[in-house]
Amino acid sequence: MSLQRGIFFILYIFTPLFSLGQTALVEGIVTDENSRAVELANVAVLGEKGGTTTDDKGHFSLKVPAGKEITLVISFIGFSDRQIAFQLNEGEHRTLNTTLLTISTELPGFEVRDEQLRTESMVRLNPKVAVVTPTISGGVIDIIKTLPGVSSNNELSSQYSVRGGNFDENLIYVNDIEIYRPFLVSAGQQEGLSFINSSLVSSLLFSAGGFGAEYGDKMSSVLDVKYRKPEEFGGYFSISLLGTELSLGGTSKNKKFTYLLGGRYKTNNYILNNIDTKGEYQTNFFDFQSQLTWEFNSRWNLNFLGYYSRNRYKVTPESRETDFGTIQEAFRFKVYFDGNETDKYEMGQGALTLGFHPQKDLDLKFILSAFNTQEKETYDVQGQYWIGKLDNNLGSEEFGDVLQTNGVGTYLEHARNYFNATVLTLKHKGSFSRGKHYLKWGIRYQYQMVDDVLREWEMIDSAGYSIPNPGGVPGDPSPDNPDLEINYFAAGKHILHINRLAAFVSDRWNFNLKNNDLISLTAGLRAYYWDYNNEFHLSPRLNLSYKPYKKQNIVFRFATGIYYQPPFYRELRNMDGSLNPDSKSQKSIHFILGSDYRFQAWNRPFIFTTELYYKYLDNLIPYVVDNVRIRYYAGQLARGYAAGIDLKVYGEFVKGIDSWLSLSFMKTEEDIYGDFYYNYFNENGEKTGSGSEMDPNAAENVKVEPGYIPRPTDQRVNFSILFQDYIPGAPFLTMHLRLLYSSGLPFGPPDSERYAQIYRMPDYRRVDIGFSWEFVNESTSFGPKNPFRSFDSMILSLEVFNLLQTFNTVSYIWVKDISNRQYAVPNYLTPRLLNLKLAISF
Repeated sequence: MSLQRGIFFILYIFTPLFSLGQTALVEGIVTDENSRAVELANVAVLGEKGGTTTDDKGHFSLKVPAGKEITLVISFIGFSDRQIAFQLNEGEHRTLNTTLLTISTELPGFEVRDEQLRTESMVRLNPKVAVVTPTISGGVIDIIKTLPGVSSNNELSSQYSVRGGNFDENLIYVNDIEIYRPFLVSAGQQEGLSFINSSLVSSLLFSAGGFGAEYGDKMSSVLDVKYRKPEEFGGYFSISLLGTELSLGGTSKNKKFTYLLGGRYKTNNYILNNIDTKGEYQTNFFDFQSQLTWEFNSRWNLNFLGYYSRNRYKVTPESRETDFGTIQEAFRFKVYFDGNETDKYEMGQGALTLGFHPQKDLDLKFILSAFNTQEKETYDVQGQYWIGKLDNNLGSEEFGDVLQTNGVGTYLEHARNYFNATVLTLKHKGSFSRGKHYLKWGIRYQYQMVDDVLREWEMIDSAGYSIPNPGGVPGDPSPDNPDLEINYFAAGKHILHINRLAAFVSDRWNFNLKNNDLISLTAGLRAYYWDYNNEFHLSPRLNLSYKPYKKQNIVFRFATGIYYQPPFYRELRNMDGSLNPDSKSQKSIHFILGSDYRFQAWNRPFIFTTELYYKYLDNLIPYVVDNVRIRYYAGQLARGYAAGIDLKVYGEFVKGIDSWLSLSFMKTEEDIYGDFYYNYFNENGEKTGSGSEMDPNAAENVKVEPGYIPRPTDQRVNFSILFQDYIPGAPFLTMHLRLLYSSGLPFGPPDSERYAQIYRMPDYRRVDIGFSWEFVNESTSFGPKNPFRSFDSMILSLEVFNLLQTFNTVSYIWVKDISNRQYAVPNYLTPRLLNLKLAISF
């Protein structure tokens, strides 16, 4: 099979391999505890290639080796595996009917939902895929970005938006502990490592909307992560051009105590030395995580989760050269820099969880956690820029050279920003299962302290004139002497103490109709109060699913609910650094209609999921996004909506390896309350300009209310593929490909009103590909003195980032000349890069 066919075509032709030798035949019927046929159950011989699946009546037929003892393995998502050992003679025919028992443990497969999750708005992910997928930032988040409804236009960042929401609207939990992201980070290259360590993860659940009442107070999505509990000593080590990591896990002899430790180091120097801005980069990001568990007895256990990260980012820029524009009009932006930027971020988090299991159907948890972040952002950078128009005549000897100078100038950026935040949380969660009911409840108290010192400004000087220019005539003997007005200034010192209280209760009912069709209903209620402005909310949430008995391969779902998002701190702060004490919680009402359809193609299982959604948004705080920095118009409010459809096909396009593709269409807009502007017309009815105030010199001022405008996350189309392949006959030589396409995001000039920010960035297009050779694997045998005998796996990978060398735009730098003409110079992301990686499991 050629690689191109695997990359660009979803319909993948598979030719089965037939082996010669003595065989026998085994067949039977697979049922569940209620004597219902289990369709698409996997039936295979342990240690042998190939296998089969059951049909809609639960029947299977499989040729097996004869003349030796074999173990037949029957498995299906949501059921415990069944293993049957026997030996058959050549040509013998045996009938084996078996029953699979339902389980609710963590299940394999990237996004195959078990029977319970098929009825909910959650998908289960396989963290192992994150370890082998070629990405710059690495980790679980890059897999989340390939899901439908999820978009990200920055490979250097772990931030993502979901169905029209922004980065601040996503919940992330690790072992029931809410995770926070740095506050002052303004560019992806400053972020470093995300919290989630892929080598420690055992379970991932993700919802793009319609999630239950047990998940907290954000409007868009939730990612629920569980770290694994080791059963024996083992570890993982990797090293590459981007950094290294080591994780260890083990248990005591009596199995009462387990430990899981992970440390990571990353540097972006290799990447940043290949972008447009040349200079001296000194970046290092380090984190350490630990999970310690004590099992006192069958009822009581104690878990500790600890996290510490230290990120350092220092850059002394020297020069930058960027070509931009169109074929008809192309420009070159050249900058020479002075100064430097130094950023430091330190975060620590710890949590103690006391678990109590008094009886089989009752679980109780008591959680105490603390989080602290100390962030520092300081820079003084001067850029002396020059803009030239390029020769665009293809036949000219000077093609691509600068023909004329369109502008020169200088800009100076300054910041002294310090941010310190502490969050203390006390939480209780419980669950009770009895008959057809599954009851959950919880209560949480949270204390939040924020100490923020902000002082940043930008001055622009073009051709010797400060912008904004107060005007006047050069050489005037009596000039005006107004105060110096710089382009941008923000300052503030704020200390906040906020108390928050939340509680929830939910129950799930399962109903069997007379024709055995299954209806599952989950209803919940969440309450929230915070004392910053004494705001109280009730959030009802509902999830309903229908599974026809005669077509169990399909499930229909409907979810709705009210989701409030109280400001943390960022939403309270205005552009100028002041706080808005009247800020209220943003509101989103979800309506989601979805289906989950399982089918077979090429004798292999596939899943096709569809979700149609509409979100009504109110009390929105408008914002702008610059790279990964979100700045809010805290004094304004808006209403809006997000509507779209998400499609995904998942399955074994290549036998034994998971692949999937996602396609999303979405539109999100907002209408800012009370916004308007005036169009100015002369006596001839010609438009002469526009502004926020009436022009007394205009013949006519026409008031315009912009109405609905695209939100900053209005990305109409998203398409992604994660495809995996291996060489036939050599399954330890694999290929992993990640393809992302997103249509352009809205943007606008700096310091402009929201209604003016309706331009579009170019589309985001990226392909990453990796080739892996597992030269030590489960079939490798070593002598007793060989040093590699302790290794379970050794994988050597070659990764190619941005295979197609696409210059994607993440943001713009805006410069002006004395005539007040603005130039939007794109900030490009990373070019094509190679990475070599060695990973060892033991």
